[in-house]
Amino acid sequence: MHAFRSHTCAALTKSNVGETVRLSGWVHRIRDHGGVLFVDLRDHYGMTQVLCDPDSPVFAEVEKLRSEWCVRIDGEVKARDESLINAKIPTGEIEVFILDLEVLGASDELPLIVFGDQEYPEETRLRYRYLDLRREAMQRNMTLRSDVVSSIRRRMWDIGFREFQTPIITASSPEGARDFLVPSRQHPGKFYALPQAPQQFKQLIMVSGFDKYFQVAPCFRDEDPRADRSPTDFYQLDMEMSFVEQQDVFNTIQPVISGIFEEFGGGRTVDADWPHISYRDAALWYGTDKPDLRNPIKMQDVSDHFRGSGFAIFAKLLEQEGTEVRAIPAPTGGSRKFCDRMNAFAQKEGLPGMGYIFWRKQSPDSIAQEQGITVKEVNAKIKAGEITLGEEAAGPLAKNIGPERTEAIRQQLGLEVGDAAFFLGGKPQAFETVAGKARTVIGDELGLTDKDRFAFAWIVDFPMYEADEESGKVDFSHNPFSMPQGGLEALQGDPLDVLGYQYDLSCNGYELVSGAIRNHKLDIMIKAFELAGYDEAEVRKRFGGMVNAFQYGAPPHGGCAAGIDRIVMLLADTANIREVIMFPMNQRAEDLMMDAPSDPTSDQLMELGLRVIPQE
Repeated sequence: MHAFRSHTCAALTKSNVGETVRLSGWVHRIRDHGGVLFVDLRDHYGMTQVLCDPDSPVFAEVEKLRSEWCVRIDGEVKARDESLINAKIPTGEIEVFILDLEVLGASDELPLIVFGDQEYPEETRLRYRYLDLRREAMQRNMTLRSDVVSSIRRRMWDIGFREFQTPIITASSPEGARDFLVPSRQHPGKFYALPQAPQQFKQLIMVSGFDKYFQVAPCFRDEDPRADRSPTDFYQLDMEMSFVEQQDVFNTIQPVISGIFEEFGGGRTVDADWPHISYRDAALWYGTDKPDLRNPIKMQDVSDHFRGSGFAIFAKLLEQEGTEVRAIPAPTGGSRKFCDRMNAFAQKEGLPGMGYIFWRKQSPDSIAQEQGITVKEVNAKIKAGEITLGEEAAGPLAKNIGPERTEAIRQQLGLEVGDAAFFLGGKPQAFETVAGKARTVIGDELGLTDKDRFAFAWIVDFPMYEADEESGKVDFSHNPFSMPQGGLEALQGDPLDVLGYQYDLSCNGYELVSGAIRNHKLDIMIKAFELAGYDEAEVRKRFGGMVNAFQYGAPPHGGCAAGIDRIVMLLADTANIREVIMFPMNQRAEDLMMDAPSDPTSDQLMELGLRVIPQE
């Protein structure tokens, strides 16, 4: 018999009854039922109930066992009584009577309990990650991640892509985040960088004549952490293709992503229609460039209804250049209580509040006030059929702008009695983010968002450049290596009007894929960087490899990268990316388990020719 096991803890069935077997695993739970000890023995594959009574030669040793001890047992497989069968686990029809026991690894007192679903502080979970990973949910998440990566590789090979590895130590490159720099011992004073993405290398692979490339690539970015982003490193499905246009990339990657979500989505619906939405429309309709289309709410510009209106705040605001008023429809949200709650939400987000209108059935009180008669007279007229209760708009805004404007707004938004609308005004960049969050909250609270599906959208036509609000300095807004729409001619006018062949894929409110058709023409590349403040000499110095390569017959090419961590996060139905990364950093970019970052030794610094200047 094998030194440690003849079967895994998920393998034994009724067909094994009477056999002598060997199992190894961890003590998950111990129960004492009147002198009979029941132990749930767990390994990566599952659970087997083993038991021991005073007739067993190792009963005294079994009594000493504690949670998470790693043990090996020999025993006889027995059938459970019909009333004791556990249909929830594969081994639920059998149990193993312990004949021999070996403790392979005893455990100290546990800092966190593996059995059950107790919540522990993130610091504890990350410091003792090897214990946290033993928990059922984490085993499931990491297995899912491994299976997803395996499926991605198979799917890419099946459509004719080959996997190539690119360097981990390279030169610094502007990718939109800070580099992790690595000092060079052999070249004192000079630094390598960990790649933010294999961007330049995959383009050079295309120049080298390899038509289709992919890689499950590690990427390194010194970023501020978020729930959906690691502060140090992440993995992406990186791909590139030659002789393609934007739609070719979409047609290639969509079946791969769709197939992954169908395979691992747990029965949730995967939308077949992936609409193309311009960056400008996404900001207008959803307040974000990664919209959650499970939520049917679409915001609209209603500025015309407030120009010259009795609501002075919006009327005066709209006299300023670049301002507008947007409405967030809220079907079924037509109650003052809900409207007040959303107004409070806006105030928590740092805005003065949100104006609102809600539509309700007319009350006898409002008709009496409108017609200058008593409520009693109104009720009499209703009874006689002389008055029919219609609808009315309520809320401070409705009173200020009057019934004609409120009715025009209702018609534009397609709302009915029992619905509401919320309003934000000013320069869009000042309120768009809050508007997007409000749309999400409204959709969730009113039950409008369909949680049982994956809804995708391609966001296209990104602006190539953006201007800093304070300095006015123009810089790249997205990937600097993208081809501008219109080529060199488009770069002759206002940079802020230039659109790029850049695209993102959003799913359920997260950006999953980002990519572009690349700029493969040297004159266009130099002009594009010039508009962002990089002269030709600097471009040739910083991107010498690409500059030289583009002089020798570079093909048109494009591609994208899909965030594997985020894909698995969505499939695992968790809102925190650390739940699907084996050994993640904490919010402060620290590895508590390995104590990183750590102080270098004096010898290490001397060898590298470095000196650490203490922070004041």
